[in-house]
This record gives sequence, structure tokens and C-alpha cells, in this order.
Amino acid sequence: METETGLANPIEQAFQNHIDGLDTAPAWWTEFKRQSFEVYANMPMPTRRDEHWRFSDRSRLETIEGFSFDDSHSATISHKYSEWSNIASSETAALTFVDDQLAEASPLPEDFLQAGVIWLPLAEAIQSHGDLLKDYFMKQAADLGSEKFAQLHAAFVKSGALLYIPKGVEIENPFAVFNWSSLSNGTIFPHTLVIAEENSKASLVEFHGSIGENPALSCGVTHLFAGVGSKIDYTLVQNFNEQTLGFQINSNVAGRDSQIDMHSVILGCQQYRSETHGQVKGARAHVDMRSMALTEANQEIDQRTLQTHAAPNATSNLLFKNALMGESKTIFSGLIKVDDKAQQTDAYQTNRNLLLNRTAEANSLPGLEIEANDVKCSHGATTSEIDEEEIFYMLARGIPKPVAQELVVYGFFEEVLDRIVDDTLAESARQMIRSKFHH
Repeated sequence: METETGLANPIEQAFQNHIDGLDTAPAWWTEFKRQSFEVYANMPMPTRRDEHWRFSDRSRLETIEGFSFDDSHSATISHKYSEWSNIASSETAALTFVDDQLAEASPLPEDFLQAGVIWLPLAEAIQSHGDLLKDYFMKQAADLGSEKFAQLHAAFVKSGALLYIPKGVEIENPFAVFNWSSLSNGTIFPHTLVIAEENSKASLVEFHGSIGENPALSCGVTHLFAGVGSKIDYTLVQNFNEQTLGFQINSNVAGRDSQIDMHSVILGCQQYRSETHGQVKGARAHVDMRSMALTEANQEIDQRTLQTHAAPNATSNLLFKNALMGESKTIFSGLIKVDDKAQQTDAYQTNRNLLLNRTAEANSLPGLEIEANDVKCSHGATTSEIDEEEIFYMLARGIPKPVAQELVVYGFFEEVLDRIVDDTLAESARQMIRSKFHH
């Protein structure tokens, strides 16, 4: 497609430059990207008539192509990186990306290499483990409203992390991925793919943040695949600056007797949309999804979830908590779907919102779609202001009101933070919450 001047529009030109830079990539990879960009270009932007975008501010969506998609810059690490480099306790290995460029990589211990563990930046994995990526990469389609942005991600993604855990291998210390944005009006496309084979175990911590206050676009995807009897623990901490527009598309697939624990700590972005699809595909599997978001000023945090049960005797639990300050806004829309083969499903979905200011707005749309007749499923949503009796109790003991409100919020979020198995990471998240109250 060309403009009247005969030149491609900026995003098309940027995509062509991106493809030209993949001259050593396998043919299937470049063809996959070309098809993704074509779908993106021909797919309309969401409108107010789209149910998946109910209550969402769509005004910034039209500005996406105004961001710079140029990926010819080089990575740099500033002091901001070292500030959060110890976000978790001793990592097994870590990858750091700055503006989608690999900036630092710590090596995988030799004993894990000998055991067949794969821990690689995406660009290397495409070259050395293309067959594995063909089977898993972007195989779980976005289905909660951000299909267009998933295609944008697929077209431009080049950095990310692949973690593959072979059968029977258990790793206690977490892997870590850091994704930093620094360029003004820059774009990043974080991608994390975790594949845990039969009876394996691993955990991964992912951090998204900004170096400075430049506006940026982040469009990330995380896919987790848990094989028979395996266990994956995953935590995402999102602390971009409040000039950033963010999309995060998550999917997890739980096989028979497996367990997936997925946690999110959401603090940053001017506007952030997170979509999470928990797929219970094996009998006796369990998926646990927990999230906390703290908003201020005019931030908008939009969370869409889907729990699908396709196997019997399995369980899932979802708990999303939001605390809102200023004139901020949150949206939660969740659905539990149980098909007719998933008898004796036990599934729960809870959204709780705490308003710290009467000008804040919390929207909740929980739902159930049950086709089996022997299940235990429930959903619920609550929105409330801080209990004045709690505040009065603390005021009477000499605690200033702002501090009293903070303490209430800490207690409100503890139900989520307490489930983060890495104590250092949980404490890092608490420090970020404190920083948001005092910046």
C-alpha cells in the first residue's frame, strides 16, 4: 500500500525495514510476520459497539501508528536498571532488554544446560530451536478484544525469552526477564514463552518498566504451557511511567494434573489493557490467577479475563483487586466457561475494588457460562470506599489520615502479594506501592 507520494506510510515502511533486517531468519519466521502485519493492517480498530471494549477509552488507539516503530537503535543500560536488578532473590538466570534490544544476559548454570533446559533470547531461539517455536509460538490466539494488537505484536516482535523445562527437571530459583522502555514515542514488544514438560517445575519473574518519563507503547504477549504433572509459577510486575500506553495479552494452558500460578502487580501506564485466558485442558489441573492494581490521577487499567474448563475434576481461582485514587478508572470483565465434558469443575472468580476517592470509577462485569451439570462455580464483584471506622480508629491513635489510608491499602493487597512465592519479589512490590503514594 502506498500513499499519494508513492511512499509507504510510516508504519508500513518501518515494517519493511524490520523485515529487511531479518535476512538471516528462517523463511517461516518472516512469512509468519508478513501474514501477521497484513491481518493487522486490514483489521479495524475496536469501536464502542464492541462488547469487549465496553467502558474502555478508545481515543488513544488511533494514535498507535504515531509511535516510532524504528528498531535500528542500540541498547543502553542506565542507573535505573541497577535500581531494580535485584527485584527477586537469587535468579537462576536473567535476560535484560532495553527498547527491545538485548542489553544483558546471565548464563544458565551448566548442570541445567546438561539437563536440556533451554533459556534463550527469542532471536537466538528462532535460529537454534525453530522447530520448537513453530509448535508453540503464538498458537494461543487472542480472543478477548485485542486481536488486532496481538497481530501487531506478532509482526514486530523480535526480543523476548524462551524457557523450556524438560521432563522431570525441577528448578527452584526463578528465572527473570527485564523489559525497559526509554525512547521518546518508542515501541517495545515483550514476549515470554514458557514450556514445562511432564513433571517439571519452574518459576519466572517478568518486570516491565520505564527509564525516564518518555511516552511509549508496549505491546506484550506471555504464553505458559504446563505439561502433565508440571508446575509453573509466573509473576509480572508492570511499573511503566504514566505516559505509556500498554497492552499485555496472556494465555496459560494447563495439562493433566498440572498447576499454573499467575500473578500480576500493575502500577504504571496512562492506559493499560491486560487480557488473560486461563485454559484448563487436563483433568485435575489447577489454574490460579491473581492481580492487584493501584491507580492514581487519570490512569485507566482495563482487565479482561476468561477461564475455560474443558476437562473434568479440575479447578481454577481468580482474584483481581484494584485500589483507585484521584480520577482513575478500572474495568474488570471476566467469564468462566465450562463445557459439557468438564464435570465436577470447581471454579471461582472475584473482583474487589477499593475507592480512595469519590471521583474514581470502578466497573465490573463478571459472568458464567456453564454447560456441565455437576459443577461448583461462582463469581462476585464488590466496590466500596475505605471504611471510615477503620480510619477513625487509626486517627484516634495519632496516625495521620494519609498514612492510615496507605495502611488500609497494604492490607487490601496482601491477599495477592502473600501468594507470591518469592519473598524478595513480594517485598519489592510492596516498596513500589509505597513509592506510588509518596512520589
